Amino acid sequence: MLQNSPKVGHSSHVVTLDVRPQLLNALSALRDRVAAARFPLPLAGAPRARASRDELLAQLDDYLVPRLRDPEAPLLAVVGGSTGAGKSTLVNSLVGRRVSEAGVLRPTTRTPVLVCHPEDHHWFSGMRVLPDLTRVWVAQQDPTDDLLLPGENPARVLRVETAETLPPGLALLDAPDIDSLVSDNRVLAAELICAADIWIMVTTAARYADAVPWHMLRTAKEYDVTLVTVLDRVPHQVVAEVSRQYGALLTKAGLGQVPRFTVPELPESAWGGGLLPASAVAQLRTWLVHQVQDPAARQQVMARTAHGVLDSLKSRMPELAGAAAAQYAAALRLTAAVDGAYDSEHTRVRGRLQAGAVLAGDALKRWRAFPLDCTAGELLDALVESLSTLLLCAVTAADERIDDAWRREPAAAAPGLADREPAAESAEHRIGLAVRRWRRELEEYAEDEVRELDRNLAPDPELVAALVATSLLGGRRGRMAGEGLAERIGAHGALRLRDRAGRLLAEHVDRVLHVERERRLAPLDALDVHPEPQAELIAALSVLQKER
Repeated sequence: MLQNSPKVGHSSHVVTLDVRPQLLNALSALRDRVAAARFPLPLAGAPRARASRDELLAQLDDYLVPRLRDPEAPLLAVVGGSTGAGKSTLVNSLVGRRVSEAGVLRPTTRTPVLVCHPEDHHWFSGMRVLPDLTRVWVAQQDPTDDLLLPGENPARVLRVETAETLPPGLALLDAPDIDSLVSDNRVLAAELICAADIWIMVTTAARYADAVPWHMLRTAKEYDVTLVTVLDRVPHQVVAEVSRQYGALLTKAGLGQVPRFTVPELPESAWGGGLLPASAVAQLRTWLVHQVQDPAARQQVMARTAHGVLDSLKSRMPELAGAAAAQYAAALRLTAAVDGAYDSEHTRVRGRLQAGAVLAGDALKRWRAFPLDCTAGELLDALVESLSTLLLCAVTAADERIDDAWRREPAAAAPGLADREPAAESAEHRIGLAVRRWRRELEEYAEDEVRELDRNLAPDPELVAALVATSLLGGRRGRMAGEGLAERIGAHGALRLRDRAGRLLAEHVDRVLHVERERRLAPLDALDVHPEPQAELIAALSVLQKER
């Protein structure tokens, strides 16, 4: 990425932009990996990771990729700062006419305004930079005119203005307040700053020590972008003192080299309605014009900001990869809790079935009354009820174990995981259906066996089904049912039917528990947390570093 070329007439070197297609391809691939990264689980680092991803995407989409594709495009200087810092008045004064609405009502700047020379209009009317913002353009209109379409969100619109008074090759963008009470404005302000070749941070004599501008200044330093600060509305009596104190704060923050401009407090700045005299902004304007018109200075501005963003990837990409890995690790823990609970209940159910736990309570009473005081149908009803209860208890116990384990996991508070359906009723309904289906299939098996027998001696299929169900579900107590079955359909038929019915029972029990396990995992699966993003982010960074 770094290429040195001699500066005309100087012995020093100037950094130039490397815009080889391979580098752009590597950057596009990295951008897609960043866009695909998701942090849906509410872990401690997730909000920071989401914000970092969004900011990185904004810098790649709105600044770095367009800048490398079109190095000859105009320099974009974004004017940012806190509420009431005088950004709009400053932009109007640099342009020499009112292009951005300024005033005492805060926050004034709702729709961001981009001003450029008429020759440069084509660079900004398309979607080259800030592709997510709708363009609105009317030549020479009153900045207070409402140009929004009905229902249009003012924070997602970019008003493009042209002014002959700006030199070709420079565009100014008046951004919303970075501390706006309207969250859309704050988000947009951060996004616009990410699109800048030059960050112009404006603060006032009264508020230069506030936290908000300093957060932006530290971010600019972290990304090593081309930065300028403007100390606005400084009363002439304290210019020297305030300027000295502000300079000391910048030096302490490692920003002592940043160009600094002071704008005095004037009657025109009081209400934000007028323009400041040209002399008040002459130094800043001269500096900006020099960055545009001196080829070496222009190259230095672009390369510095581009390199700052590229260099910042070395720490930002591993951070995102780490957050993606934490998401996957948490998802694995949540999954393991579900699998563990259901595996253990599955084992317990199999043991209970072998021990004949289903032939108890009402089912046992019915069996003892069978066949004199209880029909085959009633016995089957009681067995179905008892088997359903056994399975429902297993599912309820598994879910309680999962809830207990998930309570210790912050990730389990994710939307969709926390607000589950009222499990008991629906599980009861699903299990009831599944067990009744098992009974119907068992009765079909019994009919198949009976069909093989002599018509005159063939027993009632429902009776055969009741006997095979009792022998399967009754453990030792069901032994007599097996003997009764062999008497009615022969030892060979009884053995064959019991084997088929046993496999059918195991399939249905496995399916019930599998369905309930999957139901519990479905909201987690829907969050789509995979192991790949971590490796993909690091791989994309590695490819980019090789290209640089």
